[in-house]
Amino acid sequence: MRYYQLAAEGAVRRLVVDDGDGVYDLTSTHPGLTGFRDLAGAASLAGEPVDDIARRRLAGAEQLPRGDLASDLLCPVRADEVWAAGVTYEISEKAREQESSMAEIYMNVYDAERPEIFFKATPSRTVGPGEAVGVRGDSDWNAPEPELAVVLHHGEIVGYTVGNDVSSRDIEGENPLYLPQAKIYDRCCSVGPCVVSPASVGDPADLVMSMEILRDGETVFSDSTSTARMVRSPEELATYYRDHNSVPETAVLMTGTGLVPPEEFSLTAGDEVRIDIENVGTLVNPVVSV
Repeated sequence: MRYYQLAAEGAVRRLVVDDGDGVYDLTSTHPGLTGFRDLAGAASLAGEPVDDIARRRLAGAEQLPRGDLASDLLCPVRADEVWAAGVTYEISEKAREQESSMAEIYMNVYDAERPEIFFKATPSRTVGPGEAVGVRGDSDWNAPEPELAVVLHHGEIVGYTVGNDVSSRDIEGENPLYLPQAKIYDRCCSVGPCVVSPASVGDPADLVMSMEILRDGETVFSDSTSTARMVRSPEELATYYRDHNSVPETAVLMTGTGLVPPEEFSLTAGDEVRIDIENVGTLVNPVVSV
């Protein structure tokens, strides 16, 4: 099942589910059920998967036209924190070696027992589908990083979504200690278009992931890969994220990128980034300078 966050009149939000046969407004069944976070909390209390809680409410839910999912989409989950993992694909290791004056540290991470996990964004720095992601105005080498992202409730995986971990490669490459500035800034990541339950995703380690970047209506980059090339599982990354860390109620953890544009490419204001992950969805964002 796929869960969307739709805007309504005023500041009202609606939690909408697509079960494959129809689209239903779960908020119409209870005023306290306004987001995926509420659904995950109810599922946790009941000790059941999120799909079971949603399925029992379908009979009493208002059915919506499928066309509603093409507009008024918001970020599908309001995460207290967004974290990210790095160097989980071999191509990511090679790319960060190329950009860095201290390449050996990335070689050590790829094969190490402990993964690289870092803080990425707060809710105010995270955008949803159709909203603009940002590239830093003081960076000359910016790149989108398409990633399978896991949605966590008290540290446990309750769903999957598409993430874009936008990065300033020249800033990080100058000195690895500049990683927070290369990664954390206004509009530094996007999440969406929906949250998909684990049962609907299937094997997260066997999904096709593709990215297309458009500039003035023309494709300037297009490539695809598979999450099967990820050296670590989402479960392993979630374990390291939780260890010795007081995690919030809701978080998103990006699992690393396997698609890296060539060195001569830099993401630019006015571009459009389209990221598709099999069984999850397509996340589309324009780009602005921040």
